Amino acid sequence: MNHALPRALRVLRPLLSTTVLLGAAVMAHAQGGAFPEKSINWIVGWPAGGSADSATRLIARRIEQTLGQPVVVDNRAGASGAIALQAAVKAPADGYTLITVPGPVLMRLPVPQVGKELTGVAMLGKGPAVLVGTMAKPLPPTVKDLIGAAKAKPNDFAYASSGNGTAQHLAGELFNQLAGTAITHVPYKGGTQAVTDVVGGQVPLAVLGITAVLPHVKAGKLHAYAVTTATRSPSLPDVPTMQEAGLPGFEATQWFMVAVPRGTPAERIAKLNGAINQALKDPEVAKGFATVGIAPDTASGAEATQFVQKDQQRWDELAKKANLALD
Repeated sequence: MNHALPRALRVLRPLLSTTVLLGAAVMAHAQGGAFPEKSINWIVGWPAGGSADSATRLIARRIEQTLGQPVVVDNRAGASGAIALQAAVKAPADGYTLITVPGPVLMRLPVPQVGKELTGVAMLGKGPAVLVGTMAKPLPPTVKDLIGAAKAKPNDFAYASSGNGTAQHLAGELFNQLAGTAITHVPYKGGTQAVTDVVGGQVPLAVLGITAVLPHVKAGKLHAYAVTTATRSPSLPDVPTMQEAGLPGFEATQWFMVAVPRGTPAERIAKLNGAINQALKDPEVAKGFATVGIAPDTASGAEATQFVQKDQQRWDELAKKANLALD
C-alpha cells in the first residue's frame, strides 16, 4: 500500500484551497465585484449652476460616500446637450462614465438616445417650468387675460426659453396649441441670458425652469403666471398650475435621468442605481432639489428608460404637428 499519496494530499490540500479562493477572487473582480476601483466621471451637458448641474452635484456628493470613490462632475455645455451626449457614448462602457440626461429635448439632427446608444441607470427627479412675465412693462395679470391679449395683438408678445427643442420651448408651444395663440418663441443658449432679458423687458415673457426665475419672482422683477406641471410646486406654492389657470389638459414636466454607454455591465448599473436611489431618499437631498424645483424620483434603470421613451414620443408628435423649428 502506498502511504506517500495520502501524505502528499494532506500537504497539498491547504494550497489547493488557497488557489480556489484566489481564483474566486479573480473571477469576482473580473465580474465587477470590486467596482468601483477609481473615480467616476459624471457628464452634464449644461453650465454650472442650472437645475441639471445642481441636482447632479447633490447626488454625486452622496454616492461618493456610498461607493467609496470620487465622483467628478464634468460640465460640457453646448448644442442643447448634444456635445455631452456624444462625449458619453464615446466613453468606455465600464460604469465609470455617467451622464445626466435632461428632458424632454428634441433636436433636428440625430443624437444618442436612452434605450439605444445609452442605457438608463436611474431617474433623478421631475419638476415644472414656469411661465413668467416681466415687471418692467405692463402685462395682463392672469393667464386668461394674457391669452386674450395675445390673440388680439399677437405681434406684441414673445416668450424666451433656454433653447430650441428644450423642455421650456416645448411647454411654450403646448401653451400656444391649447390656448389658440401664436406667441413667438425666442430661443437663448441657456436660462441665465434669457431671464436677464426678460427682467429687463427686452422680451415680455419666458418659459423657464424654477432655478432661473425664482430669485427674480421673489424680488418682484418677474410675475409668475403658472407652473407647467399638473400639481403646484412647493418652491412656488402660491402659483397656480396651467390647468388651474384655465388651460385644461395642460401638463409639461421637466425630468432628469442618469444614463451610461450601452454595453455597461448590468451588475455595475445595478450598483449605481442602488447608490443613486439611496441618495434620493435623503431628506437633505429633497431640500436641495426643492430649491431648483425638482422632486426626487426613484426608479429602476428599466423604469427610467420606459418613462423617457414614452415622454419623448409624446413631444415628437407635438413637434411634428406644430412644425417646430428645432435647428
